[in-house]
Amino acid sequence: LSMAAIWASLKIFEEAGMSNLRKKAKKLTGYLEFLVDDINDDRLKIITPRKAKERGSQLSIQVKNADKSLFEQITKAGVIADWREPDVIRVAPIALYNSFVDVYKFAKILREELKK
Repeated sequence: LSMAAIWASLKIFEEAGMSNLRKKAKKLTGYLEFLVDDINDDRLKIITPRKAKERGSQLSIQVKNADKSLFEQITKAGVIADWREPDVIRVAPIALYNSFVDVYKFAKILREELKK
């Protein structure tokens, strides 16, 4: 019985195909990178390597002079991310269940919170 959930998740991964998931992950993370750059705010700096081969499916975004309240505000807006002291938000779009619309919504939320 305890293996039922694992078996079901493995079947989903098999159906999706790891190659397909990795392709989508690269595209999602690249799109996220584009959108963060497009915010064009001097406080933002992506500290994750820019080359897709040198990173996984997450971006670490340094927000200069920010404190955890920015992270708390994006969390209240529905974003699931990670905070690293002193000023880094880590965002990891997951290819299996995140969409390009989800990534767009995150960037919009971040842009709006930075204006406050």
